[in-house]
Amino acid sequence: MPVRYIGRMIVVVGAGIIGTSIARRLALAGRRVRLIDAHEAGRGATHAAAGMLAPGGEFETDSVWLRLAMRSLALYPAWIRELSEETGLEIDYRVCGAVQYGEDLAERCQRQRPLGIACEMRGDTAFYPGDGVVDPRDVFRALIASCRRLGVEVVEGQPVERIDDSDGPVVIAAGAWSGSIPAFSGGRRVALPRTTPMKGHLIGYSLEPGLLPHIVRSGHTYIVQRASGFTIAGSTSEDRGFDASVDPAVCARLRERAERLWPELRGHELVDAWTGFRPLCETGEPAIGRVEGTQIWTAYGHYRNGILLAPVTEDAVSEGILAACDRGC
Repeated sequence: MPVRYIGRMIVVVGAGIIGTSIARRLALAGRRVRLIDAHEAGRGATHAAAGMLAPGGEFETDSVWLRLAMRSLALYPAWIRELSEETGLEIDYRVCGAVQYGEDLAERCQRQRPLGIACEMRGDTAFYPGDGVVDPRDVFRALIASCRRLGVEVVEGQPVERIDDSDGPVVIAAGAWSGSIPAFSGGRRVALPRTTPMKGHLIGYSLEPGLLPHIVRSGHTYIVQRASGFTIAGSTSEDRGFDASVDPAVCARLRERAERLWPELRGHELVDAWTGFRPLCETGEPAIGRVEGTQIWTAYGHYRNGILLAPVTEDAVSEGILAACDRGC
């Protein structure tokens, strides 16, 4: 049966996990959607991310970030199950828990428990049973397959130099590039929250599957293992613009930190090293929602938690657009 499309074209700028999930949700509702990316779809921060779903390692106080993270984490199981069942693609997703090393962990757990973060002390470490991992590349493959099946027009290798909502709703989900794209509504320039690309190095080892059942972390160092055995250690945070080069000296320091945290890595050769850009908003919070008085919607600025916050961002933006279109967007 042909797909029956409703209303004007909705343009989504940025084909990472955030933009692709929003495009899919809109297409499921029968909307005509064009998904545009300056590069190959899925090759930005989504491709680089480790895929930790770990509020326990990120948040100690109540904030917008925490509330979004907890809501999104609760959405994850059904979201992954729906994607996998629809596309027939396997997605490496596990609620595996995380072991935290460091100081003052008992006090940290006491601060986190009232916030809804499950935490228990195990000797001199803290364990977070609700934290999990997902392979973002698996999620993206399922999302883009669903988009194509639903008739989303996917345009790759096409930089967007100007955004204008005169032809219909536009979603900005271009990660670290989002805040620098000129946006206009009704002929006037629209002020968008600026973004800074925070560069992060990650390194990868090829190990036997199942050696590391949990996330392990200490401070800004973490290690996570995929079901395949591929093991990722991260990360760094560097304000160096859009310099994507891999620095061997930075990787060496990261390797030293990782092997100190989990000595099992010693003696294993690195098989990969890469970088990615985390989109940090000047507001200090993610930009999720409608730009007042326009048909421009923002879905960026997730910093270190873009993979974790994908389901809740999809919900907020797509439901907002659909409601507005029902009123005559």
